Amino acid sequence: MTTAAAAAATATMRLPSPFKATPFRPPCHRVVLSTRGPRRAGLAVSAAAGGSPPTVLVTGAGGRTGQIVYRKLKERADQFVARGLVRTPDSKAKIDGGDDVFIGDIRDTGSIAPAIDGIDALIILTSGVPKMKPGFDPSKGGRPEFYFEEGSDPEQVDWIGQKNQIDAAKSIGVKQIVLVGSMGGTDINHPLNKLGNGNILVWKRKAEQYLADSGVPYTIIRAGGLQDKDGGVRELIVGKDDEILKTETKTVARADVAEVCIQALLFEEAKFKAFDLASKPEGEGTPTTDFKSVFAQIATRF
Repeated sequence: MTTAAAAAATATMRLPSPFKATPFRPPCHRVVLSTRGPRRAGLAVSAAAGGSPPTVLVTGAGGRTGQIVYRKLKERADQFVARGLVRTPDSKAKIDGGDDVFIGDIRDTGSIAPAIDGIDALIILTSGVPKMKPGFDPSKGGRPEFYFEEGSDPEQVDWIGQKNQIDAAKSIGVKQIVLVGSMGGTDINHPLNKLGNGNILVWKRKAEQYLADSGVPYTIIRAGGLQDKDGGVRELIVGKDDEILKTETKTVARADVAEVCIQALLFEEAKFKAFDLASKPEGEGTPTTDFKSVFAQIATRF
């Protein structure tokens, strides 16, 4: 879902707990002082050394960002074996999916099991998507109203659905999970939470915390406002605690988010990290190519 950059985020707040499961914990902002055990090589290194390329599943592969990630993985067949998970046959056809694209519902653990089985890494790009209520006339002023379809609200998709994916991947010994979320999660009053009264950032944050506590090596990418622009032509900016929302550089191209997802699988420096992601305007700064250095500068685990 496109993330609308809005008012500057306030300091981290203790969120109310509407959850039926374990209450959400505010970010602890711990700093990584050392790595866990011996440093492991990125997933693609074994393929470069003559081993089999790792199998990477992209969920939400029919979405606008998910399509890009899936395509990039397919283009790098020497490094990765790509898989996709979509919800409907139409979505599968839209990305010209073959046997490597599975149809399943992330709210149903049984339906996603075939896609999860045998993977080495998981990239989660599923998200609840609000719909505009019919009858809105922009010529009359005012703002449109939004709603979530029954059973597809953020609690079901962004919390339960993502938890199901994390649990399934952990159960088969996945080596890394990359989760794409949104900036704004430190502000309970962020406008995105009001869309359809869905509290989408609250539920996304709960899933992020669950992943961080899972013990599985993870990378959490909280993207700024997503733009349908070419990637690889801007200098990327990383931050924490929604500090980027206080600046003028609050957006990022979907293609750049997709590239960061894949680069996170290649470098040990990306593991056990969580960060906000945006970019400078095209023409300002130097386009980012050294992703290892980008990940190395990140010290936040959540």
